[in-house]
Amino acid sequence: MAKVDLDKVGKNLLKSADSGEKVELKSLWQDQPVVVFFLRRFGCQVCRWTAAEISKLEPDLRASGVSLVGVGPEQFGLQEFTEGGFFKGTIYVDEEKKCYKDLGFRRYSALSVVPAALGKKVRDVASKASAAGIQGNFSGDLLQSGGMLIVAKGGEKVLLHFIQDSPGDFVPLEDISTALGLSSSVKAGQKPVVRLFPQNNVILVRVF
Repeated sequence: MAKVDLDKVGKNLLKSADSGEKVELKSLWQDQPVVVFFLRRFGCQVCRWTAAEISKLEPDLRASGVSLVGVGPEQFGLQEFTEGGFFKGTIYVDEEKKCYKDLGFRRYSALSVVPAALGKKVRDVASKASAAGIQGNFSGDLLQSGGMLIVAKGGEKVLLHFIQDSPGDFVPLEDISTALGLSSSVKAGQKPVVRLFPQNNVILVRVF
């Protein structure tokens, strides 16, 4: 886990999706522990599925006094994401992407994003999302990656700092609970059986 300068990153401003008010990131952990999920983009199918998975923990987190927050790197796609009900926590936008930069979340190049998007991890999660009826689009910034930050109350310490290597990477629910010292009966979504049907010697694979 890479070292995080909470004092530096905590001063970055986020825009509330509800009120439009701008708040410092550190205000999110001032009075309670917080799980901050940084999405690649609001239209990403994989991100939407991951948001729905993480949201399974929301009742347990709330009962334990832990705040659940989602952050996107741009306003684009926010309304559709919100109306879709994919995430049960509070949503913010990092319009300047300073948190993404300070937390080491990588940006792909136009060339590197293609093989990353076609990787097995992305295909596996995309198949889970499709099986759950979750769709996505290709609108917005396709090059930004994301991750997760879990911070103890008052910014006492970083409990988890996760950086995506592949767009299909995500933190398992049990790892989030473990980082917070919580127990949860929530089970992660099961991987569906995937069948590929070649047609005319071509196999089409849906990705994010």
